[in-house]
Amino acid sequence: MSDDSEANKAGKRPNRLISEKSPYLLQHAYNPVDWYPWGPEAFERARRENKLVFLSIGYSTCHWCHVMKRESFEDSEVARLMNEAFVSIKVDREERPDIDNLYMTVCQVISGNCGWPLTIIMTPDKKPFFAGTYFPEETRSGRIGMLELIPKIEELWMTRAEDVYASADQITEALLKTSRFQQGEELGRETLRLAYEQLLERFDEQNGGFGGAPKFPTAHNLLFLLRYWRSTGDKKALQMVEKSLQSMRRGGIHDHVGFGFHRYSTDSRWLVPHFEKMLYDQALLAISYMEAYQATRKQEYRDTAQEIFAYVLRDMKSPDGGFYSAEDAESEGEEGKFYLWTMSEIQDALREEAPLACKAFNIEKAGNFTEEASGKRTGSNILHLDKPLSNLAYELKIPEEELRTRLENVRQKLLAVREKRVRPHKDDKILTDLNGLIIAALARGAQLFNEYTYVEAARNALLFILKNMRKPDGQLFHRYRDGESAVPGYVDDYTFLIWGLIELYEATFDSRYLQLGLELNNDLIGYFWDDDGGGFYFTAADSEAPLMRRKEVHDGAIPSGNSISILNLLILARMTANLELGEKANRTIRAFSSVVKQFPASFTQFLVGLDFSLEPSLEVVIAGNSRAKDTEGILNILRTEFLPNKVVLLNPTEQESPAIFQIAEFVKDQPSINGKATAYVCVNNVCKQPTTDSVKFKELLDAATQRNAKARFYSS
Repeated sequence: MSDDSEANKAGKRPNRLISEKSPYLLQHAYNPVDWYPWGPEAFERARRENKLVFLSIGYSTCHWCHVMKRESFEDSEVARLMNEAFVSIKVDREERPDIDNLYMTVCQVISGNCGWPLTIIMTPDKKPFFAGTYFPEETRSGRIGMLELIPKIEELWMTRAEDVYASADQITEALLKTSRFQQGEELGRETLRLAYEQLLERFDEQNGGFGGAPKFPTAHNLLFLLRYWRSTGDKKALQMVEKSLQSMRRGGIHDHVGFGFHRYSTDSRWLVPHFEKMLYDQALLAISYMEAYQATRKQEYRDTAQEIFAYVLRDMKSPDGGFYSAEDAESEGEEGKFYLWTMSEIQDALREEAPLACKAFNIEKAGNFTEEASGKRTGSNILHLDKPLSNLAYELKIPEEELRTRLENVRQKLLAVREKRVRPHKDDKILTDLNGLIIAALARGAQLFNEYTYVEAARNALLFILKNMRKPDGQLFHRYRDGESAVPGYVDDYTFLIWGLIELYEATFDSRYLQLGLELNNDLIGYFWDDDGGGFYFTAADSEAPLMRRKEVHDGAIPSGNSISILNLLILARMTANLELGEKANRTIRAFSSVVKQFPASFTQFLVGLDFSLEPSLEVVIAGNSRAKDTEGILNILRTEFLPNKVVLLNPTEQESPAIFQIAEFVKDQPSINGKATAYVCVNNVCKQPTTDSVKFKELLDAATQRNAKARFYSS
C-alpha cells in the first residue's frame, strides 16, 4: 500500500499491525502509536500493567478515519501520550463487524452521536466507559482534542478507578438490556401500514429520500415501499420510490462518468456526495432500480441498474472472480479529487462538445464544490443533472435520442481522461457477505435482462468463495485477502450468500445452487439459531463473542442477517414444502416483534420478509425443456413482472431424473403437457389449471395478485 511504502522510505519503524492483512490496519502500520490488533495479547498486557484500553474502529475508505490518522495517530506527541496511558487496539469494522456492532451500540447508549472513526476507552476486561468518534489533535470548535483528552482520562483512571469501574458496569448492564429481545405477538398488516406512515412523514417531497442532510440511499426502504404499493395499490408509495430513484440518478451521488453510486449525500439535494463507493450500496441499489423497472417499465431504471453492474464488473471484480469491498473517497489526500472537474478540464477534454457538457452537467467556472474547511468554492465541479434529459432536449431543441448519444460520447471521453488520474485507494479484501449481496443482484439482473455476463460473474464469485472461503466442514470464513482466509463467518455471511444462491438458482435453474443454499441454511441454523428465544445470533456458537453474544435486527446501511433470513426461510420453505423452515421464519419474526413495533420504519428489510409472509403465497412450477423457446417465453413473462411474493421452480423435462426431484419432490407430479412448456400456478397451495398458453399464463399471474381486492382490505 502507498502509505506503507512512503513510511518505509521515510525510515519509520512499523508497529504490530504490519503483520495484518486488513488494508485499514496496514494504513496504520507505521504510526508511532503502539497499536495492537484485537486479540488476547493486548488485553493481557492491559491487565498486567493496569492500563486502560483505547479501541479505535474504522475502515480503509473512511474519510474521517484518514483525517484522525493524519492529525492524531501520526503525531509523535499524541502517540507518546497514548503509549503511556493506554494499550491501543485497531479494528477494521468490515473485518470484525461483531466488535463494531457491539461498541457502536455502546456509543449509542453513551452519547447517541456515533459514526466512524469510533473511539472507545474501556477497562482491561473489555467493559467500556467512554465513547466518541473523531477527535482532532488539539481542542477546537468545541470538540476536545487528543492532547487534552488523554491526560484527563489518565488522571481519572489513576485517581478514581472505582468510579470508572462503576460506570463501566452500568454501561455494560445497559448494553445487556439492548441485547435482550422479548418475544412479542405476531405482527400483521398494521405494522406495515405504520412503517409506511413513518416513511411518508420523513419523505422529502422536493428532493426524494428521507430526512434531511446527510442523506443515505437506504435501498431497503424503497424495496419495502414497492411491496407496499404492490399490496395496497397506494400510488404515493410508488411515487416516493420513483422520486428518490430519479433524484439519486440525476444527483452528484451518482457517478455520471464511471457509473455506480457514492456512499451518501452530505446535503439534502443529493448534490454533494461523500465520495467513497461501497460494494453493498451498488448491489442493493441495483436491485432497487431493477424492481422499479419491473413495476413501471421505465427505461432509466433499467439503464441505471445496468450501469451499476458495468461499474462493478469493471472496477470492483478481482481477477479471480471475487468482488472487492470499497473504493476510497480520497485520492492524493483530497476528498473527491478523482471525481471533480474544473471548467478548463472539461474544455480541454471535450473541445467542441464542452458547451453541451457544461450545460447538461451544470459546470460552473467558480465550481459547485465547496471546500469543507474553508467554506469556499474550489473551482471544481460535481457533475449532476438538474432536470430530466427529455426537458433538456426540449430546451436545446434537439431530439432526445440524439442528446443521449452525444452525452454518451462525452462520458466516454471524460472517462478516458479520468482513468489517467491517480485512483482512490481500493479496499481489496473480499468479504463473503458483500459477495453474497452482489451475487444476488447480478443473478437478479441476469433474470430480468437475459444477460449471460451477469450469470457468469455471479458464478465466478461463488466459485471463489467455495474455493477460498469455505472450510472442509462447510463453515464459512468472513474475509479473504492476499492469499489468506480468516475470521469465522458471521450470520450475514451465511444469510446473504444463501440469498445469492436462491437468486442464482432462479437465474439458471441449476439445482446445485439450491441444494447448496439448503446446506448453508442447515449450517446457519446449527451454528447461529437461538433455541430459546428464536432468531439468529450474530456470531456462531463456537466463535469469540466480545463481552457478550448478541443478535442484530436493525436494518442500517445494510440489512441485518435476521431480516434477510426471514425471507430466505420463507422462500426455501415454499420451494421445498418444508414446514419447519417456515416455522423458523415465523419464530424469527416473533423474536423481534416487540422492538420492531416500536418504530417499524427502522426495520424495512425485516418488513419485506413480513410482507412476504402475509401476502398470498404464489408458487409457480414450469415443466419444460430448459433450453426450448416456449419454456424461455413463459419464464420471460414471469421474470419481467414485479411479483415479489412468488417462488419458481423448473422441472427440466429433458432430464430423466432431475436433481430438483430430490429437493422438491412435489415437482414430479407437475409434468409437461403434450411435450410443451407447461405452467402450474398455485396460490396458497391451491393450484390453478395448468396451461401451455402464454396469454393464459399471464392472466393467471394477474388474477393471483388481486391488487384491487387487497387494496380494499387494507383500507377497511
